[in-house]
Amino acid sequence: MAANQALRQLVPPSLSAKVEGSFAYLTVRDRLPTILTRVIDTIHRNKNKFFEEFGEEGVQAEKRTIGFLSKLRNELLTDKPVLVLCDGLEDTDSWNQYLQRQQRLLGERDPVSWFKSPWLYIECYMYRRIQEAIWLNPPISDFDVFNESKTQSFFESQQAVISLCTYLQGFNRNMDDLSETQLMEQFHKLLQVSLWGNRCDLSISAGMENSQKASPIDSLSDLKSFILVDDSNMVWSALTSAQRPGEDGKITPGRVDIVLDNAGFELVTDLVLANFLVSAGLAREVRFHGKSIPWFVSDVTSHDFQWTIRQTLAANHKWMSKTGVQWQSYVREGVWSYHDHPFWTMPHEYCDMAGDAPDLYATLQGADLILFKGDLNYRKLTGDREWDHMVPFDRALRGFGPAPLCSLRTLKANIQVGLQPGQGENLNTQDPSWMTSGKYAVVQFSSPHREQ
Repeated sequence: MAANQALRQLVPPSLSAKVEGSFAYLTVRDRLPTILTRVIDTIHRNKNKFFEEFGEEGVQAEKRTIGFLSKLRNELLTDKPVLVLCDGLEDTDSWNQYLQRQQRLLGERDPVSWFKSPWLYIECYMYRRIQEAIWLNPPISDFDVFNESKTQSFFESQQAVISLCTYLQGFNRNMDDLSETQLMEQFHKLLQVSLWGNRCDLSISAGMENSQKASPIDSLSDLKSFILVDDSNMVWSALTSAQRPGEDGKITPGRVDIVLDNAGFELVTDLVLANFLVSAGLAREVRFHGKSIPWFVSDVTSHDFQWTIRQTLAANHKWMSKTGVQWQSYVREGVWSYHDHPFWTMPHEYCDMAGDAPDLYATLQGADLILFKGDLNYRKLTGDREWDHMVPFDRALRGFGPAPLCSLRTLKANIQVGLQPGQGENLNTQDPSWMTSGKYAVVQFSSPHREQ
């Protein structure tokens, strides 16, 4: 009993909307209902499309779906008990078991509800309920309610995409002339471009326009001072130490896995980084991990991944189109591959992965480096808990370490670990919204202590 209490003291409580005025509370009270309203509006605006495709059946499905989602919005706003899922999908049982787990943690006195439960669970649950509402109403079951905003974000970032593709092609033409030091400098630049690409997050802006207009390369020196933790050198070391001599004596690089966050401009920055890693001989293979269902407004699905490569390929710009040709070639040759797994759209902390999704954990163990993009991944890596800012990143991972990993994240939730003494306090004084504004970022690395 004493040991259990000690363990509970070591692991702080989950962030929750229970605390009035907290970022979690304001998210559940204000931002999530706004997102639901936008989803309802999107479905209603597509009424004619559903009629053209499916006739009266499509219109009736639209009405039923809006009814489901209006009820969901009311449940959220009035702090009703969380309901079991009943759509019979492959993850339905896992979701319902997770609800039982939350009820056990809460005790029998109160039901699990929107404002009393962990924020991470409730936010994930809302997006899963949106999917349920769509799925239970054929023939519109495949409709992505967030597709319009994702494609709009991509097209509104065109100039930034063009400048990035132009930069990449210039680098590719001169790559053979670069020294290792110059190669490392390019790596640092493109890692930072991918890092700051994470600011383009539609779930934070509640689905409002949030695209990249300026050339990202030109902004890097101005943004450097806003990176609170920068373990980029450790990431470089992980990549170079994964290079091994092959049977023919040539150096063979390792495998890099990228756990994606947002579609649109951020995905382009991730693809540009992956292109660099392969063409520079720092990765032999890149595996991209995305979502199996529309998620958190702008998260990457298989359709988004393929669509982005096709759009880049079809662009009416020489270097952008050439970049798209290269990306399509990587996919065709198996150098790049896209993977999804139900676990990525579950509410679990990643320290649960080995027990709850051992197949996914085993897959990640095959990587030489895993890059986790964005805020939601950071929340799941650290358990979305009230950690002290000085708690080491390794400790907050609570044993999660399938391979050397790095979080590339701009801060949009009130959790941050691994800071220096006094750093958090200084930021609180200078900029009270530093954890939630997307203005600051971290590159945090962890390597598992493997048994020899």
